Amino acid sequence: MGSRRVVVTAGVLAALASVPAGGVAAASAYAVTGADTEGVRGARAGGTDADRAAKAGDGTERLLFRFKDARITESSGLAVSPTHKDVYYTHNDSGSGPQFYAVGPDGRTLAMFTVAGAAARDWEAMAASVDPATGQSFLWFADIGDNLNGGWPDYSIYKVPEPKTMADATVHATRYRFRYKDGNRNAEGIMVHPKTGRLYVVSKEFAGSIYAAPAKLRTDKVNILRRVGPAPIMATDAAYAPDGSSFVIRTYFSASLYKAPGELIGRVSMPALDQAESITYTRDGRSLLTGTEGASSPVYSVPLPASAMPRRAAPTPARTSGGPPPRVAAPPNASASHAAAGTGEGDGGVPAGVIALWLGVALGATGIIAVVARRVG
Repeated sequence: MGSRRVVVTAGVLAALASVPAGGVAAASAYAVTGADTEGVRGARAGGTDADRAAKAGDGTERLLFRFKDARITESSGLAVSPTHKDVYYTHNDSGSGPQFYAVGPDGRTLAMFTVAGAAARDWEAMAASVDPATGQSFLWFADIGDNLNGGWPDYSIYKVPEPKTMADATVHATRYRFRYKDGNRNAEGIMVHPKTGRLYVVSKEFAGSIYAAPAKLRTDKVNILRRVGPAPIMATDAAYAPDGSSFVIRTYFSASLYKAPGELIGRVSMPALDQAESITYTRDGRSLLTGTEGASSPVYSVPLPASAMPRRAAPTPARTSGGPPPRVAAPPNASASHAAAGTGEGDGGVPAGVIALWLGVALGATGIIAVVARRVG
């Protein structure tokens, strides 16, 4: 290793647990050579858009656009405007201020909005909703990232009336504070039920969970999030279908579709991305949109399988360039679910071997710490 110091910290271990499986070896090497722990993001998928589409394997996704704005470097949340045609919203991850961007179908920024009085400790997700009673549309921004897994006293989610005009402006938000009933944790996904307006948070853990917020949110006290079901391993985002009939949870590897918490419809293959961070539905509910971090990062459209089409939409074959339909796993029965849990292939959608690899790398890094400590001491 030459003259480079061996530096393995808790931050590196946390990063190792969060990288995609394909990047574990690279992240491990990165950790033990004293590299900047903030840079441990997993191996980056190289090549052209065509190369990445080929890696996805099923040929169904299509590149919708790339973000053109140089200020959008860590797109971590994604939502489709409920009222403005062909308008998409995104925001950066931690390190940026409380801003979000409205983007057109060509990836060019239409407007940047600043949320007055908001903090941006670690914005990780967003959602869009329409109040069924008033017809008012809202955007939600979730400051729920916690790389210390419980280091913050509480978490904030901001609710902003959707801008009526696509021009740079300062907007005002309602802030809601949250804590988890079973102890604080890291999370990167939120979703709002389009019929009930209920807010849900999806944690990012090896044994992830879906948490429901109170039916009526309070601004004068901390709102308690209660677990209502399991979530896939290391979930990075979530969204409800526009008709409320299903929801999707994104991981680094795929997307899992559910009728309700714990009621799996199946899984949909996703395009190969550098670091899958966001997912949402198109306005018609027939496709998923997914994005990643990075400069000029892409947003892909992936058609849903017939089993997850909107209730009022007639399913049609979803193919692009002659490709086959999306692969989707059949919903498991009770015995199959029990067997999957024993092999590490339940709701998480990740083989036990991958989990073992992650854990092995983390344990190996821990061993290095012990060796270094003995030699230095």
